[in-house]
Amino acid sequence: MTRMRKSIAAACAAGLLAVSGCSDFGGIYDIPLPGGAELGDHPYSVKVQFRDVLDLVPQAGVKVNEVPVGRVENIGLADDGWTAEVTVLVNGDVELPANAIANLRQSSLLGEKYVELTAPAENAAEADLGEGDLIPVARTNRSVEVEEVLGALSMLLNGGGVEQLNTITKELNKTLSGNEPEIKALLRNADELVTALDAQSSDITRALDGLNRLSGTLDAQKDQITGAIDDLAPGLQVLEQQRGQLVTMLQALRDLSGVAVDTVNQSQEDLVANLRALLPTLRKLGEAGSDLPKALEVLLTFPFSDAAVEGAKGDYFNLYADIDLNLEEVLANLGRSRQNPLQDVPVVGDLTGARQGEDGNAPPPLPLPGSQPSEQTAPGGQDGTSSQTGVGSVFDLLSGGAG
Repeated sequence: MTRMRKSIAAACAAGLLAVSGCSDFGGIYDIPLPGGAELGDHPYSVKVQFRDVLDLVPQAGVKVNEVPVGRVENIGLADDGWTAEVTVLVNGDVELPANAIANLRQSSLLGEKYVELTAPAENAAEADLGEGDLIPVARTNRSVEVEEVLGALSMLLNGGGVEQLNTITKELNKTLSGNEPEIKALLRNADELVTALDAQSSDITRALDGLNRLSGTLDAQKDQITGAIDDLAPGLQVLEQQRGQLVTMLQALRDLSGVAVDTVNQSQEDLVANLRALLPTLRKLGEAGSDLPKALEVLLTFPFSDAAVEGAKGDYFNLYADIDLNLEEVLANLGRSRQNPLQDVPVVGDLTGARQGEDGNAPPPLPLPGSQPSEQTAPGGQDGTSSQTGVGSVFDLLSGGAG
């Protein structure tokens, strides 16, 4: 046994001397540990940044789905001086997405630390993790330490709220005693409220989505809203300057409204009577509402209506008409009529001389220009001349032949 111990010690001393002879030896962490992960012929290195690496050491394992795939090569500080940067070597046959996640785990309750690499659950990158890639702090995490759990439990037990649990329980019992029906009713109402909210969850979701879209629209139009608010300030300033005039105007409107109300109250009966008297006229206009526009259309197209356009075969009309320009015949025809339609017109009635006499007989036709005046005098004449002005006299006056 003693000889075996001496041989082992000699072998260890020889190994240490052989290792110490190498110039690149940096300490005990450079000695490879037995049972490590197989790196293969072409491993690649990846840098992982952690906020806290706890007691992670070099040569610690790197696992994927609890399978060793590499080891920790180096632990240092990142460029910011606050973040730990861990360099790991990973077997070249292991394929991970470029946005892989790194977590600091513990093999058992009191076991060693290791780095776990996993692919994200969603939105995996198309590229693969490769040589020199960096996993930033945003995609790293660590598990809770046993010391932290024991420290929190110690704080709870020694200076926390455990000693107040008895007081809390007693106060709850006092509050609930004698109020069981009210509490049950409260629980039933809460259950109904939760059930109603669950039934309207889709509506609530749509309302939240609509609010989200509205917020996005407002955010997209933030510059326009800011400009509108900025432009509103001068207008408010003008209103502030004209506040006295606005108040005066509103007071005048109040007085005017009082006068208007008093006027309407005093003329209420007359206004109602006028409206009632206007009702038959409005009713007749309503009944003739469809005929009146048509009549106006025909009036504006006299003597050729819209239907005459359909008879046109070209760009002109052929019109054949016989026109009697004998003024004596025209006046005679007017005199033969039973009643002159222009008799109520003062000037035109005098010119035509077709007004009815006092005995109901129509007067004789007026003489033409140049003819001898009739010896018959108008009824009521004093000098034997006619009291009516004929067309001939008018033409003599216009032509200068009247004496």
